[in-house]
Amino acid sequence: MTSDALKTEFCGVPMATPIVLLSGCVGFGEEYTRVKGYSNADVGAVVLKGTTGDKRLGNPPHRICETPDGMLNAIGLQNPGVDTVVDEILPGLDFSETRFFANVSGSTIEEYERVTRRFDDSDIDAIEINISCPNVKEGGVQFGNDPEMSARVVAACRALTSKPLITKLSPNQTDIQLNARLCIEAGTDGFAVINTLMGMAIDSETRRPVIGNVRGGLSGPAIKPIALLKVQQVYEVAAKYDVPIIGQGGITTATDAIEFIIAGAAAVGVGTALFYDPLVCKKINAGIADYLERHDLPSVKALVGTLEV
Repeated sequence: MTSDALKTEFCGVPMATPIVLLSGCVGFGEEYTRVKGYSNADVGAVVLKGTTGDKRLGNPPHRICETPDGMLNAIGLQNPGVDTVVDEILPGLDFSETRFFANVSGSTIEEYERVTRRFDDSDIDAIEINISCPNVKEGGVQFGNDPEMSARVVAACRALTSKPLITKLSPNQTDIQLNARLCIEAGTDGFAVINTLMGMAIDSETRRPVIGNVRGGLSGPAIKPIALLKVQQVYEVAAKYDVPIIGQGGITTATDAIEFIIAGAAAVGVGTALFYDPLVCKKINAGIADYLERHDLPSVKALVGTLEV
């Protein structure tokens, strides 16, 4: 049972808590339901694994490497393709438990359009546009690090759906505020800030990259200070247009989540922490509820963007 104070909404979608499970961390929404004590009812929304037009096998191994206070991953958008996801996976999800957001990925604008069109004709609650994936060799990085290209992808997807669009912004770019503004003008309804940072690891004995893809996305507590700064920067732009943000990057505790909300996040994303504590969401919910009560705040929304500088 979650506290009423935790109830919120994101882009008009009602959520039982501000916690969003991040794309790629829980498969297509069913993986963690097999963990004893876990329930999707404890989270506000689940973002499904990145989905492309056709089936992808992903990158060669190794795909994951543990790092100090984090991990590198280069899965490479392995997925069965959008038709399989819509026709075979979505019907098996329990939409009475939580909200489900699709994650649209592609190598071309035409592929983004194809996947968005398919999800538009489904029960999915919102669509996240993944224009910033650092662990594939084409598509994501180029789109996400160029504000003009980012806006073109958003505009193309906007023309094909009335569902809420959430643009996932890259930290690996020069001006995230410009990118945010252009995406708002192109029609995004919300942001996910941030995606993983680009990184690599080397095996000193073999003198070869540990990751088969050479580079991968760095996530976990190590990136939290960067993620917090990017959320605050994007909030300075997005707040003027009443565009909400999912803050994400290294959240493992309720205190982490609260910091992101203060910085401007209307919801908070949890990902890497799930790998070593599958029940962490219950603890984060309890901590946020306790904080709201101690500070006499009626809701999560009352805390959003309250940073004093």
